[in-house]
Amino acid sequence: MARVNGPDDSLDGPNNSPTVTCRRCDREWDLGEELSAVGNQAFEQFALDHRRHTGHFPDGIETWRAVCRHCTEQTERLEEGAVRRWAQTHARHTAHDVALHTTDGETTLIEG
Repeated sequence: MARVNGPDDSLDGPNNSPTVTCRRCDREWDLGEELSAVGNQAFEQFALDHRRHTGHFPDGIETWRAVCRHCTEQTERLEEGAVRRWAQTHARHTAHDVALHTTDGETTLIEG
């Protein structure tokens, strides 16, 4: 886990904030500001925002997706647990079947 500079750290010291790179954009971003704003979800939020604005994810990012087979609801997350919880909750409340797409291309059906 990346270490973030704390209040007692020297301002002249090295910046230990996590970074994200994207070869397609030929850029690297320091996530220190996002980490302060959204905490532990900084990396996921940055990756999802990057895709929303550029059409692609930063280097090495793949997501889990849940897509309802009956309505337009869907979600996309970097972690399996979050997308699986969403799929199970949607199926339970709507009685809709939800397709769960893994990062390695497999699909599982959550029955509603």
